Amino acid sequence: MDLINALQFLKLHDIPKAWVEAVWELEFTERKPLDEPLEEELAASGDKAFRNLYRCLLSHAAEQQSSAGNHGGSPSVWVTLQENGVSVEALVAALSLFVLRAKTRVPSVQQRVNGLYAASLYLLLLGIPGSISNRVFHEVLLDTCSDLTSHCWPEDTGKKRKKDVLKGQTDGKRSKPQRKDASETEVDEEEEDEEIHFSGQELMKMREAVSHLVQSLLRLLQTFPLKDRPLCAGNFTQIFSKLLYFEPIIGELIFAAPRDVTELRSVPEMAFYGLKLLCSPKHGDQIESLRRVFHRLLYVILMMNKGNHSKPSLLVPNQAIVSTRDRAIQFVCHLVEELKELAQPFLQILLQHICFQMVEKCEFRSHGAQAVGMLVAQMADPDYACFIKWLFNFSRHSKMVYRLFSVDVVMVLLEQPERRLEECQDPELASFLPHKFLIQDLLFARRMDESPTVQGHALSCLAQCLELPSLNVTRAVHNLFSTTGTQTVLEGELTEATLGSQSSQKTYRTLPFRTVEISSANSLGGEAKENLALLFRRVKDPKTNVRKAALQAFVGLLKHDVIPLTWENLETLSERSRDPAVSVKKKALQCVAELLAAKPGCRLVQKAWLHGVVPAVVDSESSVQSKALEALEQVLFSQVKPYSASRYMDASERLTWDLLGLLCDECQNLSRYFSRAFTIWSKQNKFTSAFVTNLISHTEADHAAGAWLLLSKVVTSSSTLPYGKILDAWNTLVTAREVDVTTCCHILSVVGDIAVHLNEDTKDKIVADLMSWLKTFTLSLEVISAAMQTLHQLGCSEDIKETQAFLNQHCGELVSICEAYLADIVLTENGANNLNVELMIKHLHTLGVASLQCPAMVGKRTVLLVESVLTARSDKLRESQEELPASLPLSQFRDNSLPPRIRAHGVITLGKLCLQHQELVQKYLPVFARELEVGTDVAVRNNIMVIMCDLCVRYTNIVDHYIPNIASCLRDEEAVIREQTLIMLTNLLQEEFVKWKGSLFFRFMVTLVDPVPAIASLCEYCLLHLLLKKSPEMFSQHFIECIFHFNSYSKHKSYNKFSQSEREKVRFSLKGAQHREKRFRIYRFLLEHFTDAQRFNITNKINQTILACFADEELPLDADGAEILSETFNILSLKEMKLQAISGPAAAGEEAEEENMATMARAVLQAAQKKVVSQIQKKAFIENTVPLIISLKSLLEQKRSPILGDLMAYLQVTMQDYRNEVKEFFSGDEQLAAEVEFAFKAAEKEREMQDWMKNCSLTREDKTPAEQVPVQGSPAKQRPLLSFNFSTPQPPRPVSMLTRMTRTDCRAPRPGQEERGQSRSEVLEGTVMLQGAAKDRAISTPKAANISLTFNEGLSAIFSDQGTSPSRESSILHVQPNGQQAPGPRQWNVQSPLRQRNRV
Repeated sequence: MDLINALQFLKLHDIPKAWVEAVWELEFTERKPLDEPLEEELAASGDKAFRNLYRCLLSHAAEQQSSAGNHGGSPSVWVTLQENGVSVEALVAALSLFVLRAKTRVPSVQQRVNGLYAASLYLLLLGIPGSISNRVFHEVLLDTCSDLTSHCWPEDTGKKRKKDVLKGQTDGKRSKPQRKDASETEVDEEEEDEEIHFSGQELMKMREAVSHLVQSLLRLLQTFPLKDRPLCAGNFTQIFSKLLYFEPIIGELIFAAPRDVTELRSVPEMAFYGLKLLCSPKHGDQIESLRRVFHRLLYVILMMNKGNHSKPSLLVPNQAIVSTRDRAIQFVCHLVEELKELAQPFLQILLQHICFQMVEKCEFRSHGAQAVGMLVAQMADPDYACFIKWLFNFSRHSKMVYRLFSVDVVMVLLEQPERRLEECQDPELASFLPHKFLIQDLLFARRMDESPTVQGHALSCLAQCLELPSLNVTRAVHNLFSTTGTQTVLEGELTEATLGSQSSQKTYRTLPFRTVEISSANSLGGEAKENLALLFRRVKDPKTNVRKAALQAFVGLLKHDVIPLTWENLETLSERSRDPAVSVKKKALQCVAELLAAKPGCRLVQKAWLHGVVPAVVDSESSVQSKALEALEQVLFSQVKPYSASRYMDASERLTWDLLGLLCDECQNLSRYFSRAFTIWSKQNKFTSAFVTNLISHTEADHAAGAWLLLSKVVTSSSTLPYGKILDAWNTLVTAREVDVTTCCHILSVVGDIAVHLNEDTKDKIVADLMSWLKTFTLSLEVISAAMQTLHQLGCSEDIKETQAFLNQHCGELVSICEAYLADIVLTENGANNLNVELMIKHLHTLGVASLQCPAMVGKRTVLLVESVLTARSDKLRESQEELPASLPLSQFRDNSLPPRIRAHGVITLGKLCLQHQELVQKYLPVFARELEVGTDVAVRNNIMVIMCDLCVRYTNIVDHYIPNIASCLRDEEAVIREQTLIMLTNLLQEEFVKWKGSLFFRFMVTLVDPVPAIASLCEYCLLHLLLKKSPEMFSQHFIECIFHFNSYSKHKSYNKFSQSEREKVRFSLKGAQHREKRFRIYRFLLEHFTDAQRFNITNKINQTILACFADEELPLDADGAEILSETFNILSLKEMKLQAISGPAAAGEEAEEENMATMARAVLQAAQKKVVSQIQKKAFIENTVPLIISLKSLLEQKRSPILGDLMAYLQVTMQDYRNEVKEFFSGDEQLAAEVEFAFKAAEKEREMQDWMKNCSLTREDKTPAEQVPVQGSPAKQRPLLSFNFSTPQPPRPVSMLTRMTRTDCRAPRPGQEERGQSRSEVLEGTVMLQGAAKDRAISTPKAANISLTFNEGLSAIFSDQGTSPSRESSILHVQPNGQQAPGPRQWNVQSPLRQRNRV
């Protein structure tokens, strides 16, 4: 009677029978109102009454089940109800009242709780034996009750998940508005209402009701079979997959069947158990059940939200979503382990769908690859090999995101233990098991992918491979780059098993590698060199991300000794710190730092680090500056500690002093950048007294040179200095017999900087020491210059006259000594015979630097003596004759017997004299200019060029006339002079001491095609990154004149009229067919850096200034004119002339990283811009170009000129975008229109013929496989694999296949390696595409094959590569039974017309 008492609150006897019948007639699809008093009375029922009824009903059901097992006992629930006059139909109708009330728009908390308990009661009744015969079951009500949680649980969770859905869909294209499910529509409607907030107590009450409902659902599945109800099973699967997100799971999750469902702690745990129950045989075919469950779990693993009819949308991968995904993967692994062979095929299908539905977003790809790795670990070796074979084909798919994801999967698989070949019986499949195949044929193969994104990702992953603990992985990477014709093996053939017990992490420095000779050493060595050369090219790739990835790969190979630590390799790395892209600069700085940390003791690595980091201090980008300063401070500045001979220096300290030693020795050219760093640090007050004290303590150590270097940089920024120790070091230096040049210069610099703090006696003593030192002329040139600078600092005072008097006294004395020495050499008969070259050079150098300090002490005699050193005209001094003409070059005086080194230093000294005396500049500039033309001594010419550029800074107006003479050095025979000239002129142009006048621009253009690639590259850098920024219109202003100038055409009234000597014309001429390639290299360079506006304007300007002049016969159509006109048509035909807004690359195969509103708006704007620009260009072409073309064509036909062919070629290229408008364009010349159309048709026939020839050659190769030699080392090369593509077999189109292969494949085509090209279709192993299949379902399983390859969604989730339209017959996949051959491509029924004619 407990059950009957518990039912009293439902008032079943008071419910009208007519209402019950009406509810059943409505099929529980809508709520039927009850009498208001009775309904209010029922609504007042609390959840306590429902729980009481639930316990009673559960108890009776348990007693009935136990009594049924004992063949007797208590009566069934149905008998009890019938004996007490309780109508089962009325009971179900009453429960439906609560259930449907809970589905109203805004139900109260109590209505929600009552509805959930009512649904639990209904499910509990349905699970009791006899429910079918007692008319309890109703499919609509069952679906409503089982899915009531989604309606009753607060929708804020649903809203949050709805907001968390990312805007980017699964593909990169803009999708159409999705059709909403009914449930989604209801959610939207509810969102429009006022949001309801729930207290914690209310949420706990609803959560308990939900738990009861899910437990009832589990009890139902334990007793109620769904074998004949596949729709219910599908709905339950979807409901359980939604409940996986209900709440987080605390602790470990165990998927074993519980003794009772009440033992399950959380709702997701219950949901997993429900999914497991659905896979039992009692609920239908287990294969079909597994397919349903795996299909729903697919989107959980992919972290996507999938409605019934909508496309999957991405969820925000927060901690809850990722945790649910991990549980789902564990559950799949549990099912596979428990069901074994039954679930293995669906594991393959699940993996394929994960790969095919992956998106490009990095985070999703990472999680997806981890999921694939966890699932693959459950596979046996043969199944694993089959998946790798499938993945190999998948990695060659035409979609970029698939190829990108295949690289991620490979990296995850490489982290797993390597499979043993012995456990795979099939030798073909065994070849896919080693990690070597994953690295060489899947990962490294993507290095030549058509997509820069894939290229970069593959190279980044290649670097990560070396960090993996697998020695076989490391060995495979070593073999890729082993250029010695050897293969790398482990010493003693150590296996991972033997090394695994020693350490879990590899120590690369002591890795026991050795090399052994192999038979195919030449081929492997050549391939390794090719791989390394390709990596060098990728470091300089046009795409930024490729360069960054290549740098990461490059530093990984260097760090792990895969490639040698040569200066060539390291210089490539350090050079990237001056890359045009800021991100690449930062990556290069990171890479050199990483390499230095791995190889701190390598001197070449230290040098590369300095060359990479130190110049970055003056980078134009502040963030790069900061990164470089941070690296310098961390490695150099912060490691200066007090020195003690008894204290051991750690590795970081030794590295600091090694680097400073390099800066004092091999890297002195970096001093200027290094000084800039200290200038910045001084403003930040980083140089404390403790730091200076620490530095001083190192001045007596073996590495004192580095300490004095730092001290010379910080002394001006430090307030307190130990002057006594510095002066002691100076005294030691003066008395030392052997002096290090660099250290001496730094000590002199320090002494000069502290001069203001010294008393007069100390200054006088130091001055005396300096003078005695300088008078010996035993110092090196660098020390002489430093000593002269220190002397100037010691003599400085507030009174300028006193300072100059001091300098005149001491520097004038040095000038007199040098003058006397020169006179002794020049004026005596045997002076030259007793010449000491080094001493002579030191006197000349001292004279030059001293004269700059005391110009008043330099007399005419001194100048003539220096000139005599250059010309050996000593008799002029003796006889006091008139000076020779200034225009007479130095090298044309009487033959000079002095060595070239002395003459080169003499020129420098003469230049220093000129800097202080304007009359000397006017006198010697013509001499210098003439010497540049006819001089034979390289050093003299180089120094003269440098002097003239220096003089240009001080005497700009005087030297400006000689700029063409300086520019002519850009075509000097010596590369060093050309490079120096380029650098000096660039500096002058940057500072605007020189303007772009006359022929200067064209001299720079000729340097672009310099025979030395390094000079040409330097010129390109100077033009683009230094000069073009100051003059953005520079290229477009000079472009047309380039055409006339480089063809030496001077008949135009406006162009090529600047003055130039005949010598310059010959030296810089690019006229003639032999220089055509150089000219067009220049044209392309200029056009590539035009804006679209400049391209448009230059096209119109060419029409007006060139084509119009020939059409009006202002310019004669002679031989020179024909060359100009021909070249003009060829320039107009260049692809660089096309507007980028119209012809800009659309990145084939590239999906956007994230489709958001900004990218969509930008795409719409670009499309509109393209349309507008196209119309403007079309109008300009019709109005401006077409009349000129018609006139020129008529003129050329009259003169029978061969230029007519160039004109037609230009039209053919230009009219490609207007093929259907030819007649409209040339309505004034129908013959020309016909000729253009004919040219198009002829070009098409020629292309078809070329394709046919390629087709024939490729087919012939396919028919002779015996002649193809497999390449050693790759199982994919030994036996060709069918490539991967889901499309209907088509007639043979090997040319298109070849085109795709060259774009996406990894290596150049080799015999026996690539696809056979016999069919356009690329079919999955074991599957074929059949036409005529049913369109209303996804799979048609042939006989003897009972495995569905897809998840039944109306059509295959894996679409054809040629389109994703569901209307295509070919979008359905079928499994081909083993032993049955796949049907070949459909044969075309083509008969020869000639054969048909013969039959007639």
